[in-house]
Amino acid sequence: MNSALLESETIARPAENTRLIIQISCVATLGGFLFGFDSGVINGTVEGLKLAFHSNAAEIGFEVASMLLGCAVGAFFAGRVADYWGRRAVLIVSAVLFLLSAMGAGAATQAVLFVAARLTGGFAVGAASIIAPAYIAEVAPARYRGRLATVQQIAIIGGLFSAFLSNYLLAHAAGASTGVLWLGQDAWRWMFWMQVLPSSLFLVTLLFIPESPRFLVVRKREQEAAGVLGRLYGESEARTKLAEIRASLAQDRHRPKLSDLIDKGRRRLRPIVWVGVGLATFQQLVGINVVFYYGAVLWQAVGFSENDALRINVLSGALSIGACLVAVMLIDRIGRKPLLWIGSVGMTVTLAVVAWAFMHAGILAGGKLSLPPAMGMTALVAANAYVVFFNMSWGPVMWVMLGEMFPNQIRGSCLAVAGAAQWISNFAITISFPMLLAGIGLAGAYGLYAAAAALSVVFVLGWVRETRGKELEEMEG
Repeated sequence: MNSALLESETIARPAENTRLIIQISCVATLGGFLFGFDSGVINGTVEGLKLAFHSNAAEIGFEVASMLLGCAVGAFFAGRVADYWGRRAVLIVSAVLFLLSAMGAGAATQAVLFVAARLTGGFAVGAASIIAPAYIAEVAPARYRGRLATVQQIAIIGGLFSAFLSNYLLAHAAGASTGVLWLGQDAWRWMFWMQVLPSSLFLVTLLFIPESPRFLVVRKREQEAAGVLGRLYGESEARTKLAEIRASLAQDRHRPKLSDLIDKGRRRLRPIVWVGVGLATFQQLVGINVVFYYGAVLWQAVGFSENDALRINVLSGALSIGACLVAVMLIDRIGRKPLLWIGSVGMTVTLAVVAWAFMHAGILAGGKLSLPPAMGMTALVAANAYVVFFNMSWGPVMWVMLGEMFPNQIRGSCLAVAGAAQWISNFAITISFPMLLAGIGLAGAYGLYAAAAALSVVFVLGWVRETRGKELEEMEG
């Protein structure tokens, strides 16, 4: 993040410590980097898992998707635990779990041990995915909160890109993902062990950042909150912020709980909760993680070599980072809602083109698919255009909105429900892809994702409210 750009917007607020706010946000987004790395590393290890654990297609599907069950549990409980322990404390726990997962997944000698390690990583990913953007939203000023929170998605894609690049380099050095590398261990095991380095960095840097001031006020630790706010905004602005946070909680200062999500008058979930669940679910129903988790398998299925498939993943990662930078530039200028519907329309068109291209696939000896050269290039271009549309819209904007759209009193509980919905949807899409591939083929699977993207246009236009420029104390639910 360019601190000079943000500092240029703070001339009227000379006491604001923009540099510290950015540093805190960058530390928090290391959780996003690990989220992306942990999600993407599996992409290059599928062949190794098959050989090491003698897994069939259904078992591989579960081994790949098992982390996502942990993500759902981690996201649900992290939102609640963060209301008791704090945002920073939950991120520290997630850093430890990232470290244990990386070591365990690479060392696993049995499928059950591998799944246990991936579930542990899932707890960490689920926690980091919802707490990091919420933490950033709770320390950043409204006028550039969207840009700082969008860095979370850049970190996620950066993690994915690093995993793809690391996988490619390790597989290339060993001759294949199943080839032997250092210390007599297969390359696919080293793909997991590479995560030890960023996990350790995340854990250490978290020890040097403060707790969220809004959490401290909710927990009635107002002296500590005033100290943190003073460091972030200066003493004068800190007093104003503290009063605003107090006022937003004045009508209801009880300890946050899940039942707060129920509209007591109508005896049903508050509408804001359904919007959060809708955002979280649609982000997965468009099939983005099929590209992230099965990218190498997908491109090999239509005739590319393993090395070519891994190179395509690296290209997709680079394009994703570029698309996220577009989102950073636009999210606080044109708003969250326009980016969402532009992305939905773009994904609908590009997914439909991918489905159409895959309809021309033929079957070679041995059951492998093959695309005519023109259709192969069409599918490749459309798939990467789809990745660009996703990462300039739904990829970052969903996380930004979940971190900021809920009122202070119910933010943790809403994040618990929306985060769990996001990861359950992710699991359903991921584990169903091998079955869709075998049943209705690539064309049918991508046709379903295109239909979901079309429905997301309707959802955004009908139910999503703009949050650009609003302070967190102005959010209503």
